[in-house]
Amino acid sequence: MTRRHFLLAGAGLALGRAAVAQGAFPQKPLRIVVPNAPGGAADITARAVGEHMARTLGQPVIIDNKPGAGGVVAAQNVIAAPRDGHALLLISSGTAVSQALFKALPYDTLKAFAPVAPLATFDLVIVAAEGGEFRTLGDLLAFARAQPGKLNIGTPNIGTTQHLAAELFKTTAGLQAQVVPFKGTPDVVTSLRGGQIHAGLDILSPLLPQIQSKALRALAVTGARRSRVLPEVPTANEAGVKGLDAASWNGLAVAAGTPAGAIERLNQAVNAALQDAGVRQKLEALNLDPRPGTAGDAAAMLAGDIRRWSDVITKAKIERQ
Repeated sequence: MTRRHFLLAGAGLALGRAAVAQGAFPQKPLRIVVPNAPGGAADITARAVGEHMARTLGQPVIIDNKPGAGGVVAAQNVIAAPRDGHALLLISSGTAVSQALFKALPYDTLKAFAPVAPLATFDLVIVAAEGGEFRTLGDLLAFARAQPGKLNIGTPNIGTTQHLAAELFKTTAGLQAQVVPFKGTPDVVTSLRGGQIHAGLDILSPLLPQIQSKALRALAVTGARRSRVLPEVPTANEAGVKGLDAASWNGLAVAAGTPAGAIERLNQAVNAALQDAGVRQKLEALNLDPRPGTAGDAAAMLAGDIRRWSDVITKAKIERQ
């Protein structure tokens, strides 16, 4: 056998082994553990993507809802499972917030998990009451700068992505303002429409009906790009808050130590799902933007958000829980 034939044979053997290794995964049903109750955006996302992954991988994909404790219950469940790629965790900007906010998680998120792929991003929006004194973000900024300390911005609970994004907006814009946390989005909307607060910052999806019915006015989205569903609304960066980039996202991860081949196969299945027209339609109906990407992309999103929200928590002097 010539050297050329030997090399070709060796390459063919390596490819054959890779194909066998790839075919060996998955060997049983997969489970996506969701740290949220059934019926919400995270759950629907996992089900839409999981259904398509099942067809790609040839194994059922079970959605296992384990809400509570800031995602700790779900995370520990995946950590305790065999590290073979058959148990996945739905991660999000909330996962990063928990790592930044809690004093002593029972794990280090960046060490305990290996991200698989992003799933989707979704917008945060700054709103004011329709017909009020703020028609643009520039109006709100002018008010805050003319009367330091008077502006108040409502958000859902302390420690949510929305709450921390409001603190980031305040510091990036150089404003003296109060961020007022409420129990949830309905309370923010009620207080905003009743004139108890000047502005609100929340995820776009639950506010969209109020915006479309002209009860609330969208002043700006806080991410890097304009919203697909409100293309006429500027980003905060375009409207005068240079450097602000705060959006929410979700993705999938497995426990650290999972074989690289399994992670690669899962990533391929996730991206195939996110490129499917039916899956995209389901996500876009929730005002989520499908976000195909690599495992490295998901890892960068998680690590970047942990750094970002840790810094916000420190600057805002939010007490770690």
